[in-house]
Amino acid sequence: MDARTSDETTRAVHEAVEAAVWAPSPHNSQPWSFVVAGDEIALRADPDRKLRVADPDGRQMVVSCGAALFNVRITLRALGYHPEVRTRPDPQRPLLLATVRPAQAGAQARGEPDEHARLLHAEIERRRTHRSGFTGLAVAGELVDVLVAQAADEGARLRPIRTEEEARVLAALTGAAQEVQARDRLFSLEIMRWARPPGSTRQDGVPAGSYPAASGRTRPQYFAQRDYARGHDWGVESDEPGVTGLVAVLTTRGDGADDWLTAGQALQRVLLYASAYGLSAAFHTQALELPDLREFIRKHVCDGAYPQMIMRLGFAVDETGSVRRPPAEVVEEQA
Repeated sequence: MDARTSDETTRAVHEAVEAAVWAPSPHNSQPWSFVVAGDEIALRADPDRKLRVADPDGRQMVVSCGAALFNVRITLRALGYHPEVRTRPDPQRPLLLATVRPAQAGAQARGEPDEHARLLHAEIERRRTHRSGFTGLAVAGELVDVLVAQAADEGARLRPIRTEEEARVLAALTGAAQEVQARDRLFSLEIMRWARPPGSTRQDGVPAGSYPAASGRTRPQYFAQRDYARGHDWGVESDEPGVTGLVAVLTTRGDGADDWLTAGQALQRVLLYASAYGLSAAFHTQALELPDLREFIRKHVCDGAYPQMIMRLGFAVDETGSVRRPPAEVVEEQA
């Protein structure tokens, strides 16, 4: 590999890591770190940023890291490289979730950028988590089918909720979980840890401009929102609660760390593709954070598959901000 090619690969590796940090995570906790050694990127889970109350097993942490891994992969592909990925390569290092290398010349040389990859890559920093209702514009069935196919290509299943009855069940379980968690002091303290007051300069957590001041009752189903304000007059004033949008559940066949990584990559692929067509996503993980309710959803809504994310998809008119820690805080360079 000549010096010019080596320099290009180095830039591509750093661009991939810079893209990785824009993955979604619960409460924008950003539970990841990276080691760059030559042309290899190592992705590690950061247990100090795990939600110890809501996510004691680290499932959501690993799903988030899977989304970051997808950003690395799609960035390298958009730059014309073939990412060589090894997931969970060392059983003795469970926090090491993946290593990624751009393919070397002689294995699979750098080629022309993949147009589909470029489409998704362009959405990495545009994508935003939505925390309110949507406009009345329906999500076209053809687009839903494409999103289902995107998840399937990553080894997961996106299950659109087609009936009012199932949507009401999920909405009711979300509301019940929200009520239980709101009365639990430890859950509440954990939410407070990641809720940023107006004017905060932190580069993690949920900014006050990223959620409504009052949780409007979307129609026809109301999916409870997190109470990040906790009695303060934080948040964005909204005139209209809006509609529920398309409810969907992302599932996997199994429920181990490999499945969680798969779920995260599928989730991010769906989110970026949706964003490219103007769709936003609102996440509702409350019921999945209570084992009994998650098991109920698995048996009675997901046909035995394991639910990894409950979300609503729709068209939003507001533009919310987001923050991420700079790469210098999450990347370790090794010679």
